[in-house]
Amino acid sequence: MYGARKVWRQLGREGIDVARCTVERLMGELGIAGVVRGKPRRTTWADGSAPRPADLVDREFAASRPNRLWVADITYVRTWSGFAYAAFVIDVYSRMIVGWQVTNHLRTDLALDALEQAIWARNERLDGLVHHSDRGTQYLSIRYTERLADEGAVGSVGSRGDSYDNAVAESTIGLYKTELIRRRGPWRGVEDLELATLDYVHWFNHQRLHGAADDLPPAEFEAAYYRHNPKAIAA
Repeated sequence: MYGARKVWRQLGREGIDVARCTVERLMGELGIAGVVRGKPRRTTWADGSAPRPADLVDREFAASRPNRLWVADITYVRTWSGFAYAAFVIDVYSRMIVGWQVTNHLRTDLALDALEQAIWARNERLDGLVHHSDRGTQYLSIRYTERLADEGAVGSVGSRGDSYDNAVAESTIGLYKTELIRRRGPWRGVEDLELATLDYVHWFNHQRLHGAADDLPPAEFEAAYYRHNPKAIAA
């Protein structure tokens, strides 16, 4: 659920002229408040023996245009039939979820399938893209790193080993857990979680206002970039 600021912004987008203080007052009177996110739980494990790419981000999560910096991470969801796992790839410029996958295992295929979806969705060469993740074995696997190289992208891994090393991915997953998983659970299994995640990602990309995207939905924020930079589409 949105906090007062985003409720006010959404009302403005819908042509409803109301003061922000009025929104805050009415939400308070009705006992409505934005959801509070909990702490994420790690689902990747570092492999000390695997070669590790350099940290090309150094906690500076900024990009000048789409497809310059992606971040990736994995989270878990409890279901009646056991744990399910969701992998996400996020474009830092707009905070758009460009790739995702839900499965019942933590093998490399989980992360790789999310990456493949992101590559397919963008449908362009990714020369110069930095792909940033934690030190999880899924992201350091030969198959994953070779797939990035095939597209002209370069891998980057957090150097200090805490949540701040991958803050944008952690934040996006926190929203996913808060806005979908905790609100609509309990979950029966992977199938209903996958369908719900599909709906959530579409809403997140096309309707949810994001503060890092000038209080626009990520897809709208990217569309504005390409309107002002038409040559970038073919770049």
